[in-house]
Amino acid sequence: MTLHEIKQRLQGHLSDGLVLVVGSGLSCAEGLPGMGELGSHLRSSVPAALTGDDVAAWSSIAALIGTKGLEGALLEQPPSQEIEARIVTETGNLVLAREKAVIEQVFSGRTTLRITKLIKHLLKPNTGLPIITTNYDRLVEIGLEEAGVGVDTLFTGRFAGTINEVFSRFSFCTGFKGRGKAQSLTFRNRAMVYKPHGSLDWYLRNGKPVCYGGELGTDVPRLIITPGRNKFRTGYDSPFDVHRSRANDAIDKASRFLILGYGFNDDHLETHLSPAIRQGKPTLMMTFELTQKARAMALELPSVIAMDRTLQDGIEGTRIIADRTETILPHQSLWDVNHFIREVL
Repeated sequence: MTLHEIKQRLQGHLSDGLVLVVGSGLSCAEGLPGMGELGSHLRSSVPAALTGDDVAAWSSIAALIGTKGLEGALLEQPPSQEIEARIVTETGNLVLAREKAVIEQVFSGRTTLRITKLIKHLLKPNTGLPIITTNYDRLVEIGLEEAGVGVDTLFTGRFAGTINEVFSRFSFCTGFKGRGKAQSLTFRNRAMVYKPHGSLDWYLRNGKPVCYGGELGTDVPRLIITPGRNKFRTGYDSPFDVHRSRANDAIDKASRFLILGYGFNDDHLETHLSPAIRQGKPTLMMTFELTQKARAMALELPSVIAMDRTLQDGIEGTRIIADRTETILPHQSLWDVNHFIREVL
């Protein structure tokens, strides 16, 4: 397949019925921390607030992080409620600080987020473009609004938002079209953003979720699901359950997928996403480095195209897997959204 033919196939993928799945890789490309950096941050910051048996318990977890990674450590030795609360607080602090720096760059005009550039090339159905992200940060939401696309997170209210799908949907209504019985509502371009792992602006107040854009103290805990066994249990509480359910509905109804920086390591999504891909729904994966699971699917399924970065003999390029065959494209960076937009769209 020639480079021209590859680009034609990539262009043809972005059509009706598309669902975006966004993982941490896209946020890392904008400057946010990955799992390795988060693990290092937790090892140094969590112990300061612990007392009693939690000190020794965290010491064991911290030692495991060095050999098994953050998620592996928390799976092998589940944290106490106090340790888990500290993990949530410190994770939020790190991601929030880095997110703030990126947002300042965006608002000052020094950078444009990849999702802002990409969304302009995607079809926006009247029901909203579904975007599923496991990221806590709000770069997807900010990137969409920077592109003039509304963001429906199922919360309604600007200052103390509550989860209400109906009110949220109608907040994007712009009027009517047609006449008589043929009248129908019109909506502005919007994306449905589903966050099954929570968001930096979700908090728990009196047992119910509230959406608040500012930063609060520990009396009002942030609603994010951190790695480990507790991830699966907490995922069935509100509002995670609603977002997980809507995300899986979107996956089931999708005609095709665009998957950016996602490693296929999330139990909440994998019960629907991988089976849908294996059913033959066309899928385009773009990431810095394919996980073993992602690469295996690309080599097994002709409906999957996958691209990641290569470095051979000091020459950077793109590894593309299409039609179950690997091809190296030296001096091409199509795996990166910025280059993909510039070279393909």
